[in-house]
Amino acid sequence: MALKATIYKAELEVSDLDRHHYETYALTVAKHPSETAERMMIRLMAFALFADEGLAFTRGLSTDSEPELWKMSPQGDIDLWVELGQPDEKRIRKACGRAGEVVIVGYGDHKAEPWWQKNREALCRCDNLTVLYLPLPEGTDFEAMARRTMTIQATIDDGDLWFTAGDTTLQVPPAVWKQAS
Repeated sequence: MALKATIYKAELEVSDLDRHHYETYALTVAKHPSETAERMMIRLMAFALFADEGLAFTRGLSTDSEPELWKMSPQGDIDLWVELGQPDEKRIRKACGRAGEVVIVGYGDHKAEPWWQKNREALCRCDNLTVLYLPLPEGTDFEAMARRTMTIQATIDDGDLWFTAGDTTLQVPPAVWKQAS
């Protein structure tokens, strides 16, 4: 019998001083059985960085044809496609053809840099692609941060993300490895 996703409820309070976007989102997050608490919390960080009323979680890990997050236009076009981690370069090129803007949110100190060096040349040809890297504080206990019902505050100021869940506050200054042109 297949394991089912664990459902988390998050109230995400976003204060994005850079974009002048202030909103509270009631989110339902399905954590895939193979997904770590770290990855789930990074999905919430990515949501905070690109928060918009049209932004939505997709089926993510359970389907190859969808990203982690996307924003659809009223006409059904994909305005924003957000991937996490170190996706396959062919998948990203395909996404760049389907979506108006594509963002990769990389993380993982020992995996992200080699992945970027390997794929940099091919991905730099994608004009509508932005690649970010989230340098997460070492030793962060994401299991303790992730609760079945949680309130999260995310503040973005001068590009830095301040992310508070429970008793833990992280300062995450996203590094821009490639900016869409």
